[in-house]
Amino acid sequence: MVIVDTGFWLALGNGKDKHHARAVKVLAGIREPLVTTWPVLTETCHLLLQRRGESAQRRFLAGYAQGAFHIHEIGDEQIPRILQLMDKYADLPMDLADASLVMLAETLAHGRILSTDQRDFHAYRWKQHEPFENLFQEEA
Repeated sequence: MVIVDTGFWLALGNGKDKHHARAVKVLAGIREPLVTTWPVLTETCHLLLQRRGESAQRRFLAGYAQGAFHIHEIGDEQIPRILQLMDKYADLPMDLADASLVMLAETLAHGRILSTDQRDFHAYRWKQHEPFENLFQEEA
């Protein structure tokens, strides 16, 4: 499974986004399931609604309903780890969506991600020291 961040979803959902063409191209080359978290889904819906309107938000949710990607459930037992991560990266700062993706990488035991965020996912480490492999940035 490939982890997906909000910025990548926004690039896909907005033809005017500077990363849109590359996001479409990169996605066409992905041959494994996509996974994200509820905080990322919520953040993406909020930003799509603000930037592109209600129809963009509905198209994104329809894609989820049709199986375009999976949602990793965050259990109560994972909240302490999310808080640890937010404390560790408070200087960036790290938001809930990003913390949930680092926790997801730890759960999956890999850091293959699609993100337009060059700064944060270059700085974040899963399992304390493992870097993310940003499949979107490698295409740059």
